[in-house]
Amino acid sequence: MEKLRIIFMGTPEFAVGILDTILQHQYEVVGVITAADKPAGRGQKIKYSAVKEYALEHQLPLLQPTNLKDESFLSELKALNANLQIVVAFRMLPKVVWEMPSLGTFNLHASLLPNYRGAAPINWAIINGENKTGVTTFFIDDKIDTGAMILNAETPISKTETAGELHDRLMLLGSETVIQTLKLIEKGNVTTTIQQDTADIKTAYKLNKENCKIDWTKSASTIHNLIRGLSPYPAAWCFMSDKGEEWNVKIYEATILEESHSLNIGQLICTKKELKIAVQNGFIQIKSLQFPGKKKMTSSELLNGIQFTEEAKAY
Repeated sequence: MEKLRIIFMGTPEFAVGILDTILQHQYEVVGVITAADKPAGRGQKIKYSAVKEYALEHQLPLLQPTNLKDESFLSELKALNANLQIVVAFRMLPKVVWEMPSLGTFNLHASLLPNYRGAAPINWAIINGENKTGVTTFFIDDKIDTGAMILNAETPISKTETAGELHDRLMLLGSETVIQTLKLIEKGNVTTTIQQDTADIKTAYKLNKENCKIDWTKSASTIHNLIRGLSPYPAAWCFMSDKGEEWNVKIYEATILEESHSLNIGQLICTKKELKIAVQNGFIQIKSLQFPGKKKMTSSELLNGIQFTEEAKAY
């Protein structure tokens, strides 16, 4: 059985959960690669990645290359003398990096490949109304999320689950699947399955302002799925207007009320504690939201400080 010397590559909180599990199972991590520091927020203070924070706390050797083909980085990487690399939510690797270790480089992806290749698989599984998803480990090749699959694990998605909740569950499922993959590699028992491309493969497109905007003319279920699929981050958004004012509003939590009405699509209906928006065949009842310059709040908290007229609408 070959002793593993692992380099771990990742950036966000999701990757931290996997790295922590690898260390808890007494595997040797000889180096961690993460994104370069960058300014963030209003003050543009330098922000460390979640993986860097963890690596520093656990005194793991750390590299933060800006160019993955840079000769000095490649020399440092080679000097770590790893025989396996693990990638979780990092970036596309050049061939010179992924083919370096003798046992290869595998990736953990938060979907059941080949569906939802790309940047935001957790979000899109919910946005598209899937009732199941999962995780897949696969050996990296020269394209994005297309390599030969090692293991996958499946889990159901509830009709009310948010992307944040699913993220946390998939981090645990992913941790278990990575450990199972490591055991197979250790014993030399890996068998892989080539991904089969078909015409109906779904893609996990990068999220942007346009595909996060709510279209109130869509069905109630489509809108609800978008809201929960983008909660808590980056959050679905829309414009609201009343009395000549317009606001860019983020919506974090909502429910569907199925009832017939003759109101205009997008009309706001308010009581002292309830805010709902007219859609096809019913309403979207808003539970929590955020107005510009304000903190996230419940609808009842918002309605304590603002009164909408009958002209108020969302679009």
